[in-house]
Amino acid sequence: MAPFKAPRGTQDILPAEQPYWRFVLRTAEEMAALYGYERIDTPTFEEAALFIHGTGEATDIVSREMYLFTDRDGREMALRPEGTPNTLRAYLEHGLFNLPQPVKLYYIAPAFRYERPQAGRLREHHQFGMEAIGEADAAIDAELIDFLWQFYARLGLTGLTVLLNSIGDANCRPAYVALLRAYYQQHLDKVCSNDRERFQKNPLRMLDCKVPSCQPIIAGAPTIDQHLCAECAAHFARVRGLLDAFGIPYRLTPRLVRGLDYYTRTVFEIVPEDAGSQGTIGAGGRYDGLMEILGGKPTPGIGFATGIERIVLNLKKAGIEPPPLPRPRVYVAFATPELHDAAAVLCGRLRHAGIGALVATGARSIKAQLRAADRSPAEYAYILANDAAQCELLDLRGGQGRKAISPDALVDYLLTGA
Repeated sequence: MAPFKAPRGTQDILPAEQPYWRFVLRTAEEMAALYGYERIDTPTFEEAALFIHGTGEATDIVSREMYLFTDRDGREMALRPEGTPNTLRAYLEHGLFNLPQPVKLYYIAPAFRYERPQAGRLREHHQFGMEAIGEADAAIDAELIDFLWQFYARLGLTGLTVLLNSIGDANCRPAYVALLRAYYQQHLDKVCSNDRERFQKNPLRMLDCKVPSCQPIIAGAPTIDQHLCAECAAHFARVRGLLDAFGIPYRLTPRLVRGLDYYTRTVFEIVPEDAGSQGTIGAGGRYDGLMEILGGKPTPGIGFATGIERIVLNLKKAGIEPPPLPRPRVYVAFATPELHDAAAVLCGRLRHAGIGALVATGARSIKAQLRAADRSPAEYAYILANDAAQCELLDLRGGQGRKAISPDALVDYLLTGA
C-alpha cells in the first residue's frame, strides 16, 4: 500500500490517459484560433471577494463549494472555482477595454469546488472556457454556441442536444421573479431546504434545483418566455435564427436558468442524449451586468465552460480512440559494456536531430536490452557494435528485418528513409 494517496476528489492523469487530454486540448486550441480567440491564463487563486460578488452569494459555488484560505497578511483568498469573474478582472486590470471590442479570450485551467465527487465531477477539475467581452450582438451568442457544437463534433461526439433559453435582463426579469416568488410561496413546505434558502436570496435559482422531490414543483412554475421585454425577445429571436442558419438543432427549455447569478438573456447547455442530472458537458450564457458588479463600466459579455474530464468520459463511452502521441523511433542498445557511453552519446545525437530515441541502461546483456526494446514504444532497435560495419538497425514492427548501417549514417537514414 502506498503511504499517501491523491486527495479525495482529485486524480492523477497517467501517461495512458494523456492521448485523450492532448486530443481535446489540441482541438480546442486549433479551433480557438479559427474563431479568433486568444489565450489568457489567470492565477490559480484570487481574492475571495471577486467570486463572492461575481459568481453570486446565493450560488452553491460560493455558499458551499469554494476552497477558502487566509494568507499571511490576513486576506481571504479562494482557489479558482470557475473562470469568468477572474477573466473579467484581468480585462479591467490590464485595460483590455481600450482594445477593439469584443475582446475574445479562452482559457484552459484547473478549477476547484468542494462537492461530492462522482464520475466527471471532481473537486479539482479542468475547464476549457471562452469569453467574448464588449459586445451585445446576438451574433456573438450564436458564435459561441456554434463553436461548442463544432468542437464536440470535431472530437467525434454525436447524439448531443443544445438546451436554450433567455432569462431576460434587468428590465423584464424583476417582474418575472416576483411572479415566480408568488408561485413558490404556495409550495415552500414541499421544496428542499436549499430551495427555501434560495427563495430568500434568488428565487430564479430554484428552477435549477436537481433534488428529485423538487422537480414536480419546478414543472408547474411559470416560465419566463412569456415575460421577456421587446428587446430581450428580439435578441433571443435573432440567436435562434442564426442557430437555424448554422444548422444547429436546439431545444427551447423555458425553465433553464443555469446555476450562476450573473447570467442575463441567453443561457445554454449541451447534453448527451442519455445524460442524467449531472450530464451537461458544456454550458454558458450572457452576463451583461457582471462587469459593473466587479467595479467596471457597463460592458456586455458572454462565455461558456466545458469540463475536460467530462469530455474524456464521453469520448471513452462513445469508443472514440484519440490519435496516439508521438513516440521514440529508435532504441539504442550496445553490444558490449564498454560501448555504454557511446550509445548514450549516439542517442543524444538522434534527439538533437529531432528523432525520438531511448538508450539502454544498466549492465544488461544485449539479449536483455533487445527484450526491453521489444517492450518499448520504439519502431526500431539499433545495436551499436565495436565495428561500425557490424552495427545493425532492427525493425521492431517486423517489416524490414535487419539492416547494416553505421552510426554516422543513422541520423540521415532515419530522417530520409534512404
